[in-house]
Amino acid sequence: MRGIFIFLFIVGTVVFLFLGLGLQRFFQRRRQAPEVPKAKTKRKPVMLILAGVSFLALLFTSFIHVVPPGRGIVVFWVLNRKYTVAGEGVNFIPPLITQIHHYDLRRVDYTMSSRAYEGQKDADDALWAPTSEGLQVGLDLTCWYRLDPAKVADLHRRIGPLFEEKVVRPAIRSTVRLKLSSYSIMDIYSKKREEIQTQIFENLKKQLGPDGIIIDGVAIRNVQFTTEFARSIEEKQIAQQSAQKMEYVLLEEEKEAERKIIEAQGKAKAIEIVSAKLRANPNYIKYLYVDKLSDDVKVIVSDQSTIMDLKGLIP
Repeated sequence: MRGIFIFLFIVGTVVFLFLGLGLQRFFQRRRQAPEVPKAKTKRKPVMLILAGVSFLALLFTSFIHVVPPGRGIVVFWVLNRKYTVAGEGVNFIPPLITQIHHYDLRRVDYTMSSRAYEGQKDADDALWAPTSEGLQVGLDLTCWYRLDPAKVADLHRRIGPLFEEKVVRPAIRSTVRLKLSSYSIMDIYSKKREEIQTQIFENLKKQLGPDGIIIDGVAIRNVQFTTEFARSIEEKQIAQQSAQKMEYVLLEEEKEAERKIIEAQGKAKAIEIVSAKLRANPNYIKYLYVDKLSDDVKVIVSDQSTIMDLKGLIP
């Protein structure tokens, strides 16, 4: 923007000098040739007026700055060394005596991810930090923030436009390392993730709020472990699955043993009942024998100890 102002100033200076030289020549010719036709003398004042209007128009447009929605301009006034903020819409800011810097006042995100081009960096930018056991764990994290319009001028004066690299990024890194150091790796992996996320959010709000950076939210998007720990987790899960399978097999065998005991007890009870019947009635065993024969067997009982099958003799 300063280059544009300088260009307009140079153009205005050239136009001004051109007008001055034109006026000087005009008056010299008028003295030397007073009998110049009226038609020619009328054209030069009109051209001078048009040139002056054009210069004033260029000078006026250099004062105009249109600020889009959701943005703001921090204006530094060189003469009195003060800062002001120009909001959305049309603003009149004189060149040369001011310096301007544009800021986005909408909510934006700062992402640190292990995937290239997913965050602000073009490479692996995951947050690696030690846990309470000293093991390394990596986080993919996104932080949403916005600038406070009432403090953006002070932010520009004390920190500058590179506030993300100077303030936001270091605050996220230090907060994550501080919070993860008080948790075990299994807590981070499973049940305590939401709690850790909330603590990071609250800490960033307190740390960045005084600088005019309002934190709207924090999200832990992914948790990573070292190759060795991931392998040990996999082996542990396999062992747990094997143990659960063995418990299931033992439970099935126990149930089968119980079933056989119950079955044996039932058979013993049945034998006991049959034995009692036999003692009371010895012929009961012949009845049971005949009852077990097929219905198609045709028999003739000759005496108490002989049973003859006459199926082949009787048509």
